[in-house]
Amino acid sequence: MASTEGLVPITRAYLASYYDKYPFPPLSDDVSRLSSEIRSISNDLLRQHPPNQGESMLIKEADGQPPHKIDENMWKNREYIEETIFLLDKPNWPEALKQQSSPSEVEYAVILGQLKDKLYSTLKFLESFQAKNSEHVFNTVMTYLPQDFRGTLLRQQRERSERNKQAEVDALVNSGGSIQERYALLWKQQMDRRRQLAQLGSATGVYKTLVKYLVGVPQVLLDFVRQINDDDGPMEEQRHRYGPPLYSLTSMILSIRLFLSLLWIRYGATKLKREQLALLEEAVEVYTREFERFLKFISEVFANAPFFISAEVAGALDASKNDDYKEITVPAGKTYEVLLSVDSVNSYIAWDFSLVQGKINMDIGFSLEFLSPSGDKTLMLPYRRYESDQGNFCTLMGGSYKLIWDNTYSTFFRKVVRYKVDCIPPVTEPVESD
Repeated sequence: MASTEGLVPITRAYLASYYDKYPFPPLSDDVSRLSSEIRSISNDLLRQHPPNQGESMLIKEADGQPPHKIDENMWKNREYIEETIFLLDKPNWPEALKQQSSPSEVEYAVILGQLKDKLYSTLKFLESFQAKNSEHVFNTVMTYLPQDFRGTLLRQQRERSERNKQAEVDALVNSGGSIQERYALLWKQQMDRRRQLAQLGSATGVYKTLVKYLVGVPQVLLDFVRQINDDDGPMEEQRHRYGPPLYSLTSMILSIRLFLSLLWIRYGATKLKREQLALLEEAVEVYTREFERFLKFISEVFANAPFFISAEVAGALDASKNDDYKEITVPAGKTYEVLLSVDSVNSYIAWDFSLVQGKINMDIGFSLEFLSPSGDKTLMLPYRRYESDQGNFCTLMGGSYKLIWDNTYSTFFRKVVRYKVDCIPPVTEPVESD
């Protein structure tokens, strides 16, 4: 577990000073030029043949502003790239173009295939970027968690959650869901991940019992995951710095998609012209090059970005501490017991204790028993003497468990024990009500 002593979460002001070191080299002027030219020939198509209802919705989207959030723009680029790849796939070409009845259309077919391959490569690049970034954030959070079963539970919960999310996507695809519907679901799932991160930070929902019960989950970490995506939080500075070039690229790929959508439907009356194909070819080339350049740049920024900084740098020191320990005295020749009721198998019984030492270092016996409904006792954790211990036990059956601090071997010395114990139920997905 990495130490967070003396650290506080990054602030927007500090992130601004960090981003000063990473100015993004401006996009090529070709991005705005080609976006305008592609949109112009789309408007020409619309003047010849008014849009249908589906096209009107796409035009409205193209006329609007891209999403504000960086990650939502990433998902939108994925969606638009995949929609464009779909249009460039030969089975989805207009019937007249599929026939390749002229030498020019044979040439066009080769170029369209090359554009599809180029966009597919960029799609894979983007998917890899998103996966690595997600893993980086999760692993950073895990680095600052105690390296015990809490981390294991969080990983298990995340893996289970991701399997469930993938099953949702698979079910939608198998039922004939569209690309747009699939990405609407993927974005909803991304918002679910954010909600779960916020739950971890505020110790609510599925994470409530996991983070509240024992020493070791740093408050600075909980503060970080709770506030990182606030509307005016640290990530807003990222949107301010790097949003504009990304917004331009989002608009560009949407313009490319819109042009192909309009052209394919009108292909019987309007053939693909050589100059239009040349413009499309240049636009795809510039978009893929500039978008991949942006992804490489932002990957470096993310990889080096701090999550925590010293309190002195931030100008504030969080002195609050979470102290839920109890302190008891175990007289010489006596024991002290705590009884926990466990409702579910695979729950965790967890403890953390230490002796308040005087001039002489002392220890105390500790063991864990299971009590059956009939009163029979089963030793689950053998007796051993400790000065301090932090541990956990995964239950195999529901019932009562007794934690015992044993000072019967001592004739003269009482022991002062500072402890915290709890029973943690199995981590499961929260059930959302309509």
